[in-house]
Amino acid sequence: MPKLKLAVFISGSGSNLQAIIDAITKGKLKAEIAVVVSNRKGAFGLTRAEEAGIPTRYFPFKPYRDTGKSREAYDADLVELVKPFQPDLVVLAGWMYVLSPDFLNHFPHQVINLHPALPGTFAGVDGIGRTFKAWQRGEVPHGGCMVHYTVPEVDAGPVIAQAIVPIKTDDTLATFENRMHAAEHQLIVKAIGLICDRQ
Repeated sequence: MPKLKLAVFISGSGSNLQAIIDAITKGKLKAEIAVVVSNRKGAFGLTRAEEAGIPTRYFPFKPYRDTGKSREAYDADLVELVKPFQPDLVVLAGWMYVLSPDFLNHFPHQVINLHPALPGTFAGVDGIGRTFKAWQRGEVPHGGCMVHYTVPEVDAGPVIAQAIVPIKTDDTLATFENRMHAAEHQLIVKAIGLICDRQ
């Protein structure tokens, strides 16, 4: 069975990327990472990728915004950047930028996103902080995370895998955040594995 070829998009530390790299190295995932793309130059995930011998690309939106170019123009150029790597799956692992239909249409049902909230709750930014505050108000019993197929509506595509993340009475936002990240690392690997198994 051929390995699933991944393009992983990041914006930060790349801890989820590291979880994927580790799972591949240990033989837990029948996949290979063809390229890591970051929209932030200082993202430590780029260093993680380089240390693992994975090609990297830095592709910021700021030059487009500064010259009055549209999101659609950025996304069209992002497609051209990624296409030569021929990914079977584009993995948004902490990618802090909403992709437009112009990008998604080029990779139909091939873009997945990791989000630190359960389906139908806390879409968009700061899912962890908003979940924790809602728990403090007694509005939710726990947190959770999901991996879903990416659609134009933010954090609303079909769910591939999800996990409940408990919140303990002595938790601070930081301790809950740590538990969430640990769950995310497992979930992103599980979701990619499920897709590998379907090939």
